[in-house]
Amino acid sequence: MNTFCIDKLAVVGVGLIGGSLALALKEAGAVGHVVGVGRGLSNLETALKLGVVDSFTQDLAEGVANADVVFLATPVRSLGTVAEQAMPHLKPGAIITDGGSVKQAVIDAIEPHLRADVHFVPGHPIAGTENSGAEAAFGTLYRDRRCILTPTERTAEEALERIRQMWQLVGSQVVVMDVEKHDRVLAAISHLPHMVAYALVNAVGAYDRYDESILEYSAGGFRDFTRIASSDPTMWRDIAQTNREALLEMMEQFETFFAELKEDVASDSGERLFEFFRRSKQSRDGIL
Repeated sequence: MNTFCIDKLAVVGVGLIGGSLALALKEAGAVGHVVGVGRGLSNLETALKLGVVDSFTQDLAEGVANADVVFLATPVRSLGTVAEQAMPHLKPGAIITDGGSVKQAVIDAIEPHLRADVHFVPGHPIAGTENSGAEAAFGTLYRDRRCILTPTERTAEEALERIRQMWQLVGSQVVVMDVEKHDRVLAAISHLPHMVAYALVNAVGAYDRYDESILEYSAGGFRDFTRIASSDPTMWRDIAQTNREALLEMMEQFETFFAELKEDVASDSGERLFEFFRRSKQSRDGIL
């Protein structure tokens, strides 16, 4: 029997990430009341209609009042401002946690505003789709996925354990990681692929040898590879700006290997091309 329960959860930003956490906790019987907080009235009404939240408000102070856990699921550059505005209205002992894909910038933005009697557990569930809004949320998003927590020196052990339990209950494998390692790992496995996908769509879309857009001829391979280029531009603008150093390092790494491939194609060396593709296939198959 599950004994873990959050009496009141405030989700600030009721989209795919925040909404899916709310649904998963509801399905696990681990939350009493979920209040959705956001600026878009239509999205909040949709969240209520779909059962993602039990109530909603556009007033941040009202939404976070008396919440045991406040989950921040807004674009990363806004997280510090949201936390600062919410701070005076949080009850003693409340836990703030987040789903931001960048951690050092988020910690730097939130901790200066942290009250002594409020806890902060930085987090990042590694899950998502290209869809957004409350209608994109689903309760199994985090099942069999990893969630990385990056506690700081100010993170209380009991708060960390509570958020660890929360993510485990929705099916995630929880990993505690150093914040710098997190940002560099995510730059490699998530942020770089999004940059490549965005650049590829722009490159192909701008190809002007023919009068028509050749994107109309894209089939399964191109569409699957570039699916993530349909992700929210605001979110990815913020990620690129807040994880700039690690992302640039990985972009340079990619440029090195792309240059190698370009040289192999130019040299018309079947042996070198085969070896390049073989190494890549071996690494990719290892993931599976």
